[in-house]
Amino acid sequence: DLQAKILSEGEGAQKVYSEYAEWCEDRSRDLGHSIKTATSEVESLKATIAEETSTSSALSSKIEDLAGDIATDEADLKAATEIRDKEKSDFATEESELTEIISTLERAVAILEREMAKGGSSMMQNAGSLAKALSVMVQASSLSSADALRLTAFVQNQASSDEAADAAEDDADLGAPAAAVYESQSGNIVETLQGLLDKAEAQLGDIRKTETTNKQNFEMLQQSIEDEIKFGNKDMGEAKKGLAGSGEAKATAEGELESTSKDLAADTEAKGELHQACMTKAEDFEAETKSRGEELKAIAEAKKVI
Repeated sequence: DLQAKILSEGEGAQKVYSEYAEWCEDRSRDLGHSIKTATSEVESLKATIAEETSTSSALSSKIEDLAGDIATDEADLKAATEIRDKEKSDFATEESELTEIISTLERAVAILEREMAKGGSSMMQNAGSLAKALSVMVQASSLSSADALRLTAFVQNQASSDEAADAAEDDADLGAPAAAVYESQSGNIVETLQGLLDKAEAQLGDIRKTETTNKQNFEMLQQSIEDEIKFGNKDMGEAKKGLAGSGEAKATAEGELESTSKDLAADTEAKGELHQACMTKAEDFEAETKSRGEELKAIAEAKKVI
């Protein structure tokens, strides 16, 4: 009959609605979990992007600083090398000159000692000064004019160094310091030359000692700067590698953020639509249930009248 039919329809509708309501609950729970997970992931990705941005900035600054330090070290090494090259060149020139002077002085002393041993037959018997002795040796072809000029220049330099104070006080001697030395030493020419030889050998020893010290100092400085450049380049390589890795990590996080944000937006929208659909379904079910109740009530009243 009609009452039984209405009751049967009501039971069927209740079963369908219960299943739908359960699906709504399950779906809403799943979407809620997805939204919660995505929201947390978005925050984490944003934090990662901020961290990698900071790291990249710090590494970029470090690379810039290291590049400046390396450039400074390279410039310092270049300047130090140029100074050292000049020191070596000056030393080589001075060593060569002193070596030649020493050799010439040794020959001159040997010649003078040999000639003075001859006594009256010596070509030096009329040589009253070093200047005259040198002139005589050149004329006798015992000494080359180049050697004589070299010795003269050396004597003049020694005179300028040893008697600078006296020369400054005595205007009469300013024009010919070497001649004053020649005359003052004329009593013993061999002794004068031997003294010059000793000075030349002492000077050679001094410049060689200075050269050794300069060489050692440069090598230590060079090693120190080269180590700084080596470690600077190592740090630079690591910083560049870190910067590349940080940039890659940031790019990956940005890609994942975009994808996760889209999924989050889609899930949020889906949950809103689900809520609306489930609410509508509940309202419809409630209205249908109420309508069937009214129908059943009307049938019951009709039966009472009958």
